[in-house]
Amino acid sequence: MIADARFAFPLPPGLAPEAAAPLLCAGIIGYRSLAVSGIRPGGRLGLVGFGASAHLAIQAALHGKCEVYVFTREERHRRLSREMGAAWAGAVGDDPGVPLDAAITFAPAGELLPQMLPRLDRGGTLAVNAIHMSPIPSFSFDDLYWERGVRSVASYTRRDAREFLALAAEVPIRARVETFALEQANAALGKIKRGEIEGAAVLRLR
Repeated sequence: MIADARFAFPLPPGLAPEAAAPLLCAGIIGYRSLAVSGIRPGGRLGLVGFGASAHLAIQAALHGKCEVYVFTREERHRRLSREMGAAWAGAVGDDPGVPLDAAITFAPAGELLPQMLPRLDRGGTLAVNAIHMSPIPSFSFDDLYWERGVRSVASYTRRDAREFLALAAEVPIRARVETFALEQANAALGKIKRGEIEGAAVLRLR
């Protein structure tokens, strides 16, 4: 296959294509989300949802000495996040006990935004990593006051890709993958829809 060199990136040494595949989508967009959220080293970061992108973003955040608080409805995802180093894990309706400097939501559920805004400290940003989202319910202006903000994450840049792949090699950042033959693509999509994948699903082309 011939690809436009402007959109192709060399993989870090020693990284197999199956292991690298999630880094080139879920990983880089998660890295972009960290930047959009404005989280700084040592800050308190909330992650809403703990799928393919979040389980890579947490590794970058922990490398930056952040405290990570994970909000997810799946108990096994909470358990995985704690195993990976999260300081706390619970449901969106649960109180982590501390205000967050920034948060990222990976779930396309608009009702989560009004629930997460009060979790932010003054000046905190909620980054929304979603291509589409269900309607956002109305909420009190008090939840947005004190210069809290909401920003969308549309896509990543080539610079983001280069920076993240370099970081992935340095940390190292690795995805938990479940591989499927190309003929099993529909089965893989079904498992993703049901939340049965821990990490990322990868298709083998041969």
